[in-house]
Amino acid sequence: MDTKLLAANAIVPQYDRSKLVPRLVHLGFGAFHRAHQAIYADILAQEHGSDWGYCEINLIGGEQQIADLKQQDMLYSVAEMSADAWRCRVVGIVKQALHAQVDGLDAVFQALAQPEVAIVSMTITEKGYCHSPATGQLQLDHPLIVRDLANPHYPQSAVGVIVAALAQRKAAGQPAFSVMSCDNMPENGHVTRNVITTYAKALDPALAAWIETHVTFPSTMVDRIVPAVTPDTLALVAQQTGVQDPAAVACEPFRQWVIEDNFVAGRPAWEQAGAELVSDVLPFEEMKLRMLNGSHSFLAYLGYLAGYQHISDCMQDEHYVNAARHLMLAEQAPTLNTPGTDLEKYADSLLARYRNTALKHRTWQIAMDGTQKLPQRMLDSVRWHLANGSDFDCLALGVAGWMRYVGGKDEQGQPIDISDPLREEIAQRVANSAEGEARVMALLQMTSVFGRDLPDNQRFVELVTHAYLALLARGAKATMARVLAR
Repeated sequence: MDTKLLAANAIVPQYDRSKLVPRLVHLGFGAFHRAHQAIYADILAQEHGSDWGYCEINLIGGEQQIADLKQQDMLYSVAEMSADAWRCRVVGIVKQALHAQVDGLDAVFQALAQPEVAIVSMTITEKGYCHSPATGQLQLDHPLIVRDLANPHYPQSAVGVIVAALAQRKAAGQPAFSVMSCDNMPENGHVTRNVITTYAKALDPALAAWIETHVTFPSTMVDRIVPAVTPDTLALVAQQTGVQDPAAVACEPFRQWVIEDNFVAGRPAWEQAGAELVSDVLPFEEMKLRMLNGSHSFLAYLGYLAGYQHISDCMQDEHYVNAARHLMLAEQAPTLNTPGTDLEKYADSLLARYRNTALKHRTWQIAMDGTQKLPQRMLDSVRWHLANGSDFDCLALGVAGWMRYVGGKDEQGQPIDISDPLREEIAQRVANSAEGEARVMALLQMTSVFGRDLPDNQRFVELVTHAYLALLARGAKATMARVLAR
């Protein structure tokens, strides 16, 4: 077992790791979780003597992440990167790590059956919920869900695994745990409750009733910019810490976590590590999803088309900065209900974070899974503007930017690697439609993204079509230069 990280040039665990109890089980040991939720638990152990440890589980993919973690005694490093300074930390809060396809589902269910487990949390991305982003409902015809309902004791989806674990606890007379989504979706706790109980009802109505009575699904809002890990990232972290760590992750210094205080079996004292425990997360979620994530997606599509590889590159173009700020304050902020929040200050703080040149946050990475992201990041706001008769030129341009991006070729005619769960449907619609207005109409017929109302709204269709044709005629840079001049 390799423990060299304990000698790293970093903050290292000073607490007794043997006393940690895996009360937290997390599905999705990706970069964001490593740099966010796990940091809060590590701070609590380091500074407040908390014994709340993690059992980390990957269900599909990420085998190497778990293997690397096991190889180095469940330790990994996190580097907070800014242009001015770096701050590194070795995280020791992980007690157990499993991969469903390597260690087996039995080991996963044994971990979830441990009586001390109080919370099962998730960072599985929007597509991991097997739901329709436009409606929030579980897609019972989703291939993973169809498969799991036919094999409920050997599920592959996160939804199926959680329901099977709860069924085991119910049968054994064990108490339930809370299920906490940490993914970027409005009312993510409600979405999680929805997909879990719908799946359970399809299996066993009595189990669904037990879950509805005994399980809580707290909503959360998470915020920290964590770019995908690259070989360059690992080399830079190793340079700072003096230790090679294949499980390392880099992130911005800023972090925020807002949590609905609704847990059935206790929780860590997250507020001692800087989290906000509230009764209603929705205003915070919508503010972040629309102003931060919405502007991120806007910059990602239009930045990639213009040849900007990173968000910080977009920030060197004054037209992109001005358009992003206008999107936040003139088109997203009016849709929010956040009394007492200075949204102009919030917007300027986001732009300052985007300018962090130490973070190489790729526009291609943010552009991934657009069909899952557009509804909550842009289309909910579009619906608000349509209902209120107000302008949304930048939102329409953002949607058009996505359409131009998923066409599969950039402005130089080079292929774009489209990463999206609906990639095949997108490709089919692109292939079967002529470039221009017909392409817009073909993509608008994706009801899981746009619903049935938006394709039938003449004003929305006209604005998106106008923006799309402008991108075709002038390109992204010139279109962005003119979007606020009209």
